[in-house]
Amino acid sequence: MRVYVARLAGLAAFDPLGDPVGRVRDVVSVFRAGRQPPRAVGMVLEVPGRRRVFVPMTRVTSIDVGQVITTGLVNMRRFEQRPTETLVLGELLDRRVALREDTAIGPAGTEVTVEDVAIEQVGGREWQVRRFFVRLGRSGPLRRRGESTVVEFGALAGFGVVEHRQGAANLLAAFDELKAPDLAEVIHELTPKRRIEVASALDDERLADVLEELPEDDQVEILSELATERAADVLEAMQPDDAADLLSELPPEQADHLLELMDPDEAEDVRRLLAYDERTAGGLMTTEPVILPPEATVAEALAHVRRVDLSPALAAAVYVCRPPLETPTGRYLGLLHIQRMLREAPQELVGALLDRDVEPLDPADPLARVTRQMAIYNLVAVPVTDEANRLLGVVTVDDVLDHLLPEDWRDADEDWHGHDDDTLAPAREKS
Repeated sequence: MRVYVARLAGLAAFDPLGDPVGRVRDVVSVFRAGRQPPRAVGMVLEVPGRRRVFVPMTRVTSIDVGQVITTGLVNMRRFEQRPTETLVLGELLDRRVALREDTAIGPAGTEVTVEDVAIEQVGGREWQVRRFFVRLGRSGPLRRRGESTVVEFGALAGFGVVEHRQGAANLLAAFDELKAPDLAEVIHELTPKRRIEVASALDDERLADVLEELPEDDQVEILSELATERAADVLEAMQPDDAADLLSELPPEQADHLLELMDPDEAEDVRRLLAYDERTAGGLMTTEPVILPPEATVAEALAHVRRVDLSPALAAAVYVCRPPLETPTGRYLGLLHIQRMLREAPQELVGALLDRDVEPLDPADPLARVTRQMAIYNLVAVPVTDEANRLLGVVTVDDVLDHLLPEDWRDADEDWHGHDDDTLAPAREKS
């Protein structure tokens, strides 16, 4: 059986009874001496909780159209890549290598780019990385850019450690449908060098979304490797509160320089947020909620909260103010929850339907008061106003959780009941 690994990305894995186990995120291979094909020793599955675990190929019983079947025995310990292991999607796709032998697309020594990798079952349950789909990397005499072919592993050279940059187009294509938090998890698990390469290949909007989901160390590492002008563009595409949090982690001179390169209006929002302590309502808030005048209709309000770029927390309510409607606004009048909008006639004015019982926060209010306010009113977002009753922004539940959870919560190995998985699962099977 031969399977191309890029086609496995995102496939559902099931146990023998048909119950879902997780989704395929990569294949783990081990290179051997000489021209022997590398062994495919296992798969990396993402299981509930966005944890990546290792499943040996000996526990993969079938790879069929659109699904992977396993024995159902999965070690829930978080996958940690060993020094001898190579991730096929993460580290081999987009690798530039050279032909050892003459082929239809060029003579020996021609540089080509790996676009996909095939693993094959060679006996029993042993799998090997045997074939590579490669494309001509550069044009030259009598060559057409884009010619491609399938070659055996032994016909290629250059799979050792490489210093030049590696592309990322094929890796990103394999994970094109992932949501930003899931793609961030994939990028977080890569080596630092590969992490930079993949992040740099994303467009500004996609990279901004992914950065918002990464740990602070990864954010700083990636942003510092970008060209300064591009780093400023990515910061503009981020939510102002997330951009402010990231800039606060940079050296002051670097942060000031990036702010100077940003659009003045975007930079002003970020500067206002940087003036507050990060564990206060002002430091937690975003300055871009849905703000409408009182004469707007329910139909208009619903059209605004349907925007695909809004998070669920920001789409849960509209905030009604006198002009100007950009923060800091004119006088804040109240908010209107989406549930109320759905119960009212489209032509009703939002100013007549306001919920005035939710007390706005002061920007200096500490995190504890923010949390209590949300709990008291069962809110996913709460407004923040100044002494003149102008709306400054809103604090959303996701930002509160980010500050309540431990700093390493993305890497925590706790199950749903708070127990360490290593006390429950056997040691990872040796390959």
